[in-house]
Amino acid sequence: MATAREGQTTAHFVKPTALIAEDEAPQRLALRRLLASLWPELEIVAECGDGLAALAALELRRPQIAFLDIRMPGASGFDVAERACHTAHIVFTTAYEEHAVRAFETGALDYVLKPVTAERLGKTLLRVRERLQGAVPDIAAAIDSLRQSLIVPPRNAYIPWITATAGNVTKMFPVEDILFFKSDEKCTRVVTRSEEALIRTSLKELLDALDPAAFWQIHRSVIVQVRAIKHVRRTELGAMEVSVEGSSELLPVSQAFQYRFRAM
Repeated sequence: MATAREGQTTAHFVKPTALIAEDEAPQRLALRRLLASLWPELEIVAECGDGLAALAALELRRPQIAFLDIRMPGASGFDVAERACHTAHIVFTTAYEEHAVRAFETGALDYVLKPVTAERLGKTLLRVRERLQGAVPDIAAAIDSLRQSLIVPPRNAYIPWITATAGNVTKMFPVEDILFFKSDEKCTRVVTRSEEALIRTSLKELLDALDPAAFWQIHRSVIVQVRAIKHVRRTELGAMEVSVEGSSELLPVSQAFQYRFRAM
């Protein structure tokens, strides 16, 4: 009889289900491993590397929870969330900074900041478990508001600091201490006088969040703090380079941005 009751209990237990959508394979794997450690009962029914695959998986697998990166090829995390927001609890994974976090906290939205750690994810999962006890909230308006907040920051609301990773350490850098940002494959280097770190925010996203009077884009891969510029010179081949105070690295200036220095 005891065995029958145990079998009956097991038959009525339904595992919560989730989808992971993240275009970076290492981060997707890391998130899956953290979820397995923090919430062993959670069943990952789909892992997607782009937004279109996530949309298809939503229709096919109908997960209760969707962990969505905001920036993905094919369709953004916002696009996927708008499709899923009436059937699944949404958790955005984001590398955005303080101004974006405030936007998350104004609505019924769950999020976890990158780099995702067990501590950060654990706090988010506590909220998600509570939400699973009730109906899926209508967050369509909150998603639209968040989309607008992240893409077009309010005027004069430029970010005051950057959170970046150096190895296994996460640090906060005041924006005024940053000499330049430089793209490095899929990451962006954040360089100060004494150290450097990495963020996943693109230069385009940074330009929207930085004061244009204080930071100039001088190359498709470089944003420099104007106040840090020491001198500009031309090479023997006619290319233009910028030297900044506090760094020995020479920064390239593409022809499209050379007009910034014609009066210097």
